[in-house]
Amino acid sequence: MDFSEQLAQHQQFFASNKTRDLNWRKQQLQQIKRLVTENEQAFLDALQADLGKPAQEAWITEVSYVTGDVDHVCKRLNRWAKKRSVATPIVAQPGRSYIQPEPQGSILIIGAWNYPMQLILAPLVAVIAAGNCAMVKPSELAPATSQLLAKLIPQYLDKQAFSVVEGAVEATTALLALPFDHIMYTGNGQVGRIVMAAAAKHLTPVTLELGGKSPVYVDESADLNITAQRIAWGKWMNAGQTCIAPDYIITSKNMIAPLVTALKSQITKMFGKNPQASKSYGRIVNERHAKRISDYLSDLIIEVGGEFDIEQRYIAPTIVVNPPLDSALMTDEIFGAILPIIAIEDFDSAKAFVKARDKPLSAYIFSKNKTQCQSWVNEISSGSQCINDVIMFNAVPELPFGGVGPSGMGQYSGQAGFDNFSHLKSVLVRPFIKDLPVRFAPYSKLKFKFLRWIR
Repeated sequence: MDFSEQLAQHQQFFASNKTRDLNWRKQQLQQIKRLVTENEQAFLDALQADLGKPAQEAWITEVSYVTGDVDHVCKRLNRWAKKRSVATPIVAQPGRSYIQPEPQGSILIIGAWNYPMQLILAPLVAVIAAGNCAMVKPSELAPATSQLLAKLIPQYLDKQAFSVVEGAVEATTALLALPFDHIMYTGNGQVGRIVMAAAAKHLTPVTLELGGKSPVYVDESADLNITAQRIAWGKWMNAGQTCIAPDYIITSKNMIAPLVTALKSQITKMFGKNPQASKSYGRIVNERHAKRISDYLSDLIIEVGGEFDIEQRYIAPTIVVNPPLDSALMTDEIFGAILPIIAIEDFDSAKAFVKARDKPLSAYIFSKNKTQCQSWVNEISSGSQCINDVIMFNAVPELPFGGVGPSGMGQYSGQAGFDNFSHLKSVLVRPFIKDLPVRFAPYSKLKFKFLRWIR
């Protein structure tokens, strides 16, 4: 496979400076909105086929997410793209200093299968806003959505600036061999390392959104019904296949039984007594991943659920208590419908438990104790956090989204996305006014003394 001609076409178009025109960018952004709204039902059908996503869930997390992102960016693009004045110190006076955002060039976006529409189009919104061209590679594990994106993007967006590549590992490998100006990858850490190694050959900057095991701490002061409702929604949305979903809960031993009861009640309210028959509960992306998730359940204490049907890609909403900490369930990112609950001694033990592990993409705390909540925010390093909720930071456009350490690098969403895919160029402008001789050789003790004084 060779995609060098497509990249060369994008590079040639970028060199024409057409993408620097803010009106062109806004027009392309509005075309993304049209692409989504005019084909909404087709996307809902594709997401149902790929992941069994209920229409309302798909609309909230993918369709409206993208259209809302376009609206937010278009309203603010002029301001983001302006020169940003900064103070000029006395040593550079008279002068004027500013930061000028400029496009990077041609960007590669490699999407993920769990939100196969959003994780292509949302990064593309940021890439276009910053004035770049792009090649996008949807996930082959969500074939219906991939095929739809491959069909629609050339119909709605400028073909000279944007293209779609479908395929599996061979296509991705061929793309990674090319000299892009930036690579955006969403997926797991193993592939993230491959992407980063490939990018290093061209000294290409990368944005990696990788995930990890996102913890939830629940203390005795939390409102259990509200806590359980919010956790259950975040955990079993998309059948647990969300990078910022709660991966496990840590709480005191006395809290486990009432928390399990509250969570079980919420599962029944949301999905009925038989979630497999519920139209509000999705499916695992393929049989291989369904088998992977079901294998976690061997020799564990299952409090709720545990049923599965590999052929139907179904894993019931499942709760397990105190699994071995060295088990695959507690060392791998689950990315599925199983929620472990771990007993810890107290709040300090909870913080120590999280700190002893890789930095997660998100971290959650449920507590009425404001001191503990602030301590959690101050001491737990993670990409994002919610206090007394899960996932909802992703509904705030101006909160940057991204990981830290093993959970990723780089951020997008709102202005953070614009800045991430821009080069923030430093500029100093000075007039033709004679400079003080202190700046130039020959040096002297008097000049040195003066320089030290003005600094």
